[in-house]
Amino acid sequence: MKSNRSPIEFGIIGLGRFGYALAETLASAGKEVMVIDNNEDTIKQIRGIVQEAFVAGTLTSEVLEETGIQNCATVIVCIGEKIDTSILTTLHVINMGVPRVIAKAISVDQGKVLERLGAEVIYPERDMAIRLANRLLYSKALDFIELDGDITVAEIKVTSKLKGKTIADTNIRKNFSINIIALEHNNVTTIEVSPETILQEEDALVVIGRKDQIARFEAFIAQ
Repeated sequence: MKSNRSPIEFGIIGLGRFGYALAETLASAGKEVMVIDNNEDTIKQIRGIVQEAFVAGTLTSEVLEETGIQNCATVIVCIGEKIDTSILTTLHVINMGVPRVIAKAISVDQGKVLERLGAEVIYPERDMAIRLANRLLYSKALDFIELDGDITVAEIKVTSKLKGKTIADTNIRKNFSINIIALEHNNVTTIEVSPETILQEEDALVVIGRKDQIARFEAFIAQ
């Protein structure tokens, strides 16, 4: 790994479900993406999709600098569950002078610390359950996740066209180039959405993708 790299648009640290979907969606929209994760298998899976992919067992400032993450215009730290690692990694990236740093948080206290460091904070689980359920209508973008004018997170109600089908049956990723990042059922939101999950009418899918692709999906299920 070397430090003198040309500028890249987005850097993503942590490839859990949220980070992986984010990286894949940005890359499919033609954006330059660099990713870092400690899981070698995950990096192998995504290596052909993004511009740069690095395995990093530890996220010290030295290791991060070697990847060239400091050359990214925007870095998203998606390590919300490991609070100490999340905070230290965010601090390292901010100290490197990255213009825009966004960090995932799983609690208000963690978010407050990240904000004090100078990061923009997102609460994927909380916001999916509260902001998406209560404030979003079809194709409304979440301001905190609109990393680029063309990338949107939206909540879409499941129609009768998808009722009784599994996520695998819908083939949403292949047919519409969008990713499902959460599902709301009976006012309960989960991010553990498997291919075998059966959709029910009035469920809500939380998806991320290009605005035109989301609009195409909405038109399809409204037929």
